Amino acid sequence: MRIYAVAVMFSVFAYSFWFNLLGVYGAGLLLLALTLCTAVVWLARRHHYPGVGRLTLPSVPWASMLYLALALLSVAWSAWPSVTLLTWVLLASATMHGLFLVDQLDGQGVVLISGWALQLAMALSLFLELWVATIRGHPLLPNFAHVPTNPDPHWYWVRGNLLDGVVTGGRIQGIVGNSNLLAALCLLAMIICVAQFLDRQANRLYLVLMFTLSCWLFVRANSATMIVTVVVIVVAVVVIGMFRVAKSRRVRTSLAVGLGTLFMVLGVAAVVLRGPIAGFLGKDATFTGRARIWELVIGRAIEAPVLGNGFASPWLPWDPAFSRWIVDHDITVFQAHNMWLDVFMQLGFVGVACIALIVGIAIRNGWLLAQADRTAVSSSFLPPKRSNLIPFLAMLVLLVQGLTESSPVMLWGWTLLTMISALGSRLSATGYRNRYRRHVRQVLIQDESSD
Repeated sequence: MRIYAVAVMFSVFAYSFWFNLLGVYGAGLLLLALTLCTAVVWLARRHHYPGVGRLTLPSVPWASMLYLALALLSVAWSAWPSVTLLTWVLLASATMHGLFLVDQLDGQGVVLISGWALQLAMALSLFLELWVATIRGHPLLPNFAHVPTNPDPHWYWVRGNLLDGVVTGGRIQGIVGNSNLLAALCLLAMIICVAQFLDRQANRLYLVLMFTLSCWLFVRANSATMIVTVVVIVVAVVVIGMFRVAKSRRVRTSLAVGLGTLFMVLGVAAVVLRGPIAGFLGKDATFTGRARIWELVIGRAIEAPVLGNGFASPWLPWDPAFSRWIVDHDITVFQAHNMWLDVFMQLGFVGVACIALIVGIAIRNGWLLAQADRTAVSSSFLPPKRSNLIPFLAMLVLLVQGLTESSPVMLWGWTLLTMISALGSRLSATGYRNRYRRHVRQVLIQDESSD
């Protein structure tokens, strides 16, 4: 089971690897086969091992199911119905795989499987980059296509610049063929390595090596968004530590109010000073051309502000509605580079409200998991100690990335979001059941005393 789960998680995280390796049709056939195989395995294990399944009706992330239903219903008013249906299948598959993993694995199993899948992606990225830089000797295009004369570097799968410098030398893209995605996966791998190191869940020398590799690939990917995310993660860990040592509800309330006010002020300052901040991170004020994309997306979104123009994540570049609509480096853009604007264009204010609900619940559930070892709702399915922080920190990675990418609402990001929501829902359901049982026991003891 764990080997298959690793294969699923690797395919989720490194989905673009299969696209670059097999092409559109090959990757589509692989996704179809993986989805059917997961459905068969899930049903078989549920039938033969009824005690294995951990998801119950109360622990299903219903907000995510609501968004899934809204995306499907949008075919009725979609400006691109064929795109809506096809991309909805991708969304449904991502949702199913997330629920399957949470149902069949406990919390520690989810962390272990995710860590192994990410570490595999790191190792393969290193090997592929080394192969292109040393043996191949020139850049690699997706599907091993012939390199044309004077190509744009953004077309490459692997640029072959790994050995151009230890820290500098140009951005690398790994097996996923995208520096921003590679940096996000590196950061998640580093978070899991640190948590497992502190919890002694694996060989410490191995974890140090994988953390070092992930850290180096992260530096070479040079993603400004993920650099900001590192700062957010460090602040979040400090805040979690402050709440853990707080002894009373009054102290925790004061902390929440004070920190909430501080973060609001910092958020406003970041918006006002976004130009200088972007310059400090080595980016221009347009955030590498994203400002123009956002303007065009908003222009299309206000044509149908309530229910949107129809679900489409990702945008399919061969559809007339998106073909050459927004072009960057002679490549048709397939996302809005902002999850909120993408949802607004596709599903309007109703969709944005759904996503806000999902994110709010996931943040709350992630916070519960982070605090679970000191609360009464802790249960056997939870990962131990510091690993409890991983879902909350992963949620922060998705949220920050969602400001410049649409990944949290499609493909790997949506699967991860579904898993975090489902894990938290399981924790909440377990906590409610435990409190109910304690209440029943107290009533029975009182009844026996009165008799």
